[in-house]
Amino acid sequence: MYIIYAFLHRYCLGYTIKSMAKDAFYVTTPIYYVNDVPHIGHAYSTVAADVLARFNRCLGNNTFFLTGTDEHGQKVARAAAAKELTPKQHTDQMVKPFKDLWKRLNISYDRFIRTTDKDHEEMVQAIFNKLKEQGDIYAGHYEGWYCVHEETFYPESQLEDGNKCPECKREVEWVKEENYYFKVKKYLPGLLKLIKAGDFNILPQTRQNEVVSLIESGSLEDVSISRTGIKWGVPVPGDPEHVIYVWFDALLNYLSGIGYHPNNNKQKPTFNGYWPADVQIIGKDILKFHCIIWPAMLLALGLELPEMIFAHGFLTLGQEKISKSKGMVINPNDLIDKYGADAYRYFFLSEFTFGLDGEYTEETMIKKINSDLANDLGNLVHRTANMMQKYFDGVVPAEIKNGDNWFAMHIKHPENNAEAMKATLGQLWFRLALESIWGNVRILNKYIEDSAPWALKKEGREEELATVMYTLAEGIRIISQLIYPFMPETAQKIWEQIGMPGNVADEPFDNVAKWGLLKPDSTFKVSEPLFPRIEV
Repeated sequence: MYIIYAFLHRYCLGYTIKSMAKDAFYVTTPIYYVNDVPHIGHAYSTVAADVLARFNRCLGNNTFFLTGTDEHGQKVARAAAAKELTPKQHTDQMVKPFKDLWKRLNISYDRFIRTTDKDHEEMVQAIFNKLKEQGDIYAGHYEGWYCVHEETFYPESQLEDGNKCPECKREVEWVKEENYYFKVKKYLPGLLKLIKAGDFNILPQTRQNEVVSLIESGSLEDVSISRTGIKWGVPVPGDPEHVIYVWFDALLNYLSGIGYHPNNNKQKPTFNGYWPADVQIIGKDILKFHCIIWPAMLLALGLELPEMIFAHGFLTLGQEKISKSKGMVINPNDLIDKYGADAYRYFFLSEFTFGLDGEYTEETMIKKINSDLANDLGNLVHRTANMMQKYFDGVVPAEIKNGDNWFAMHIKHPENNAEAMKATLGQLWFRLALESIWGNVRILNKYIEDSAPWALKKEGREEELATVMYTLAEGIRIISQLIYPFMPETAQKIWEQIGMPGNVADEPFDNVAKWGLLKPDSTFKVSEPLFPRIEV
């Protein structure tokens, strides 16, 4: 493990979230369309953001976690019409499945924003007016092939089979209408300079390369930011025949969600305290909107750009992207019903490299749960509890011989302490962070076999036995803190089982690098296995 971390720190870390070293942290997810129920792709982004939010709270950072729903546009209006509902009735219904799922997955958001929220709509109109007044928005007209589902115009050269959207494969429509345009091209040179200077960070590096290549190609034009063919959207101020383009509207949620308003010179403390965003998590399919149009909008407003935008890969099923548009949807609720929220959270962040595509199968999920959660973590806690009960009546003994406590020496090593977690999560390397934690879990399991507490008891070596059992209990205390951002329910269960007071979430995270915080005479309770093995 030391060699791995030495390599990462020297060659790979590059940009790390700056707020890992400051006292404020702002993380966002995309806001999700409400034309259908959430699927595992939505949960993938949201669980990742939740881990970062929980971790930063443990670090003592003043944290704000924003997620929500995107509720305007023609796609939503048509979904409502198909159900014989008004768009607002439809969106009110469709928000509930998202909120319900986030509750089941223990998503600790600070605000769930809806683009139909009054403060958001008012801010969008104020920004439109500001940009128009300063000459960054102008009237024009547009005609071209438009995909309602993707809310996007495409040149004919990008269409598949002559008339199908390159993304969702639905038929496109020819649209001709008067529009307002935003001067994206005006801000591209400055944006490119910021990217190359490392002042605007897009990860993984391959995504940044895509953005740079697109800007340097010279193919980008000003973008249409209004529509006249639909009515469900934020009205353009002073021109009610137009509604503001859904993407322009939606991107601004990252500002309205923390209290920004262009006409308020004394911004709310939430805006001044949190902006610029530290991490904005998106899917790679919305890279252009978030890494070109969004930063151009911010530059036009005179605002700083986010510290980092991270575009994760697709979850695939049979090598096809899991998405509603293709009819390939896996309901997260079904998996939570079967395996539990923490097993769900653990699997998706430990199985796939965040930033790359990952092929999902339920068979792989079951194997992962059985191997890592039932056999490794669950077995470690269960065996230790039973031995503590058998040898010390469930009372944690004092550590008598510290000199040969090799596990204590291991857990104090730099690659296993809080700094390592800061380094891996600062790069959104969730999988690597979990591999490091599970390295400690497996070392503790090996420690049981190597030290053989049963033999020490039989031979009457009570001082050595006490040291071994304290080492196991204290090691489990440290592991419960390490897993908390990923598996909050399981971490708290372990915390209570080993006799630690209060909530694991409130424990200073740097205590994972300290030895001896579990007090002797604590009661280590015997309970049911944390993760019963799944029989298939």
